[in-house]
Amino acid sequence: MLDLLVHDATLPDGRGGMSIAVQDGRIAEVTVGLHAPAHETLDAQGLLVAPHFVDPHFHMDATLSYGLPRVNQSGTLLEGIALWGELKPLLTAEALIERAMAYCDWAVAKGLLAIRTHVDTSDPSLLAVDALLEVKKRVAPYLTLQLVAFPQDGVLRTPGGVDSLKRALDKGVDVVGGIPHFERTMAEGAASVKLLCELAAERDLPVDMHCDESDDPLSRHIETLAFEAQRLGLQGRVTGSHCTSMHSMDNYYVSKLLPLIAEAGVGVVANPLINITLQGRHDTYPRRRGMTRVPELMAQGVNVAFGHDCVMDPWYGMGSGDMLEVAHMGLHVAQMTSQQGIRQCFDAVTANAAKVLGLSGYGLEAGCDASFVLLQARDSVEAIRLRAPRLKVWRQGRLLAETPAATAALHLPGRPAATGWMQPRT
Repeated sequence: MLDLLVHDATLPDGRGGMSIAVQDGRIAEVTVGLHAPAHETLDAQGLLVAPHFVDPHFHMDATLSYGLPRVNQSGTLLEGIALWGELKPLLTAEALIERAMAYCDWAVAKGLLAIRTHVDTSDPSLLAVDALLEVKKRVAPYLTLQLVAFPQDGVLRTPGGVDSLKRALDKGVDVVGGIPHFERTMAEGAASVKLLCELAAERDLPVDMHCDESDDPLSRHIETLAFEAQRLGLQGRVTGSHCTSMHSMDNYYVSKLLPLIAEAGVGVVANPLINITLQGRHDTYPRRRGMTRVPELMAQGVNVAFGHDCVMDPWYGMGSGDMLEVAHMGLHVAQMTSQQGIRQCFDAVTANAAKVLGLSGYGLEAGCDASFVLLQARDSVEAIRLRAPRLKVWRQGRLLAETPAATAALHLPGRPAATGWMQPRT
C-alpha cells in the first residue's frame, strides 16, 4: 500500500491530471490517472504541485536582526557592512541560533526546504560558524542547510583571515566562499580568488564567491573565477554570486565573458530583491537596475538561479522567506515577461537552484525524494503572479506545513460570495 497518492496535479512542465505516488519517502510513480490503495489520498483539483523551493544564496547569521543595534538609515550596502561590523561584537550564540531557527520555520511554511547560507568567518572566534553548525544539525530532519565559509571583510584584507576560513572548513562548513571585490586592490582580489579556489580543490569542496557586487564595470573577478575553475578542474562546482558589475559592462567585453563562464561550468546566482535595492546608488538618472545579465547568461547555457540573500538584516529590512517573491522581482528586473521567461524564473528558485546546491534526489520523477509543494495556482506563471499560498508542504512524504487557501469574502449584489484571485476558467 502506498503512503500517499496525489491525484489530478498539474506539474511545472505543464502536464495535467497527473498522479504522484509516494512510498517510503520517495516518489514511486508519476503518471496519469493512477489508482492504487494508499494510506492517504489527496485530490489536487488541478492545482500546481512543484518540487520544493531552494534558496542558493542567503545570510542566516544576520537574518531577523533588523534594528540591532540600529537601523540602516541610508539603506545602502556600505552602511549595511558597517552596521554588521557594529553588531558582530554584540552577537551571542543563543540569540543567533534563535533567530536562525525562527527563519527556518518561516522557510518551511513557504515550501523552502533547502538553503545555502554564507556565514561570516572574519571574526576569529567563529561564533557564527559554531551557531549555524548547530542550527544545521537541528533542522536536518526537515531542511537541508549548506554553509559557505564567507570572509565578509576580505580573506586577505582581514588579519588572520585565511586561517579563520580554514578553521571554519575544519569544523565542517561545506563550501569555500570569498569576496574578491572587497579586497583592498584588484590584484589582491584576483589573488584571493586563486588562493580560495586552490584551497577548495585541495579539500574537494565547492566554491561560491560573492563576485563583483558592484556597479564598477571594471570589477571583473568573475573572469578570474571562471579561469581558476577551468585550471583546477572545478567545472560544475563553482558559483559566482551577484555578478552585478556585468550589468554595467560594455557589450563587447560581455560577448567574450559569457562563453568563458559557460565553458568553465560556473553557475551564477542573482539576488533580485537585494540587487535592485543596493545597486545604482551612485546614479542619478538614468539609474541602472544593477542585476546581472540573467537572460543572456541563460541563453549561453549557464545555470542561473535566484537567491533571497537577506531577510530583515542590516542590508534589507523586508522579506519573509518567500522564493516566489524573489522570482517575481527577478522577472520584472530582468524584463523576463514572456511565458518562457516567467517559467525560467520559476526554475531559478527550484530546479536551477537545486543544481547550485548539488542536491540529489530532487525533482518530480520516480526515485526522487517525495519533497514537494501544493500551491494555490494552476501553473508556475500564476504561482509567481500571486505569490501563491503553499497549501501543503511535504518532505520525503511527511507533511510539514499547511496554509489555508487565500480567499476574500465579498458582499456585492449579484456577484460571487468570494474571490481567490485565480484567473477564471473559460
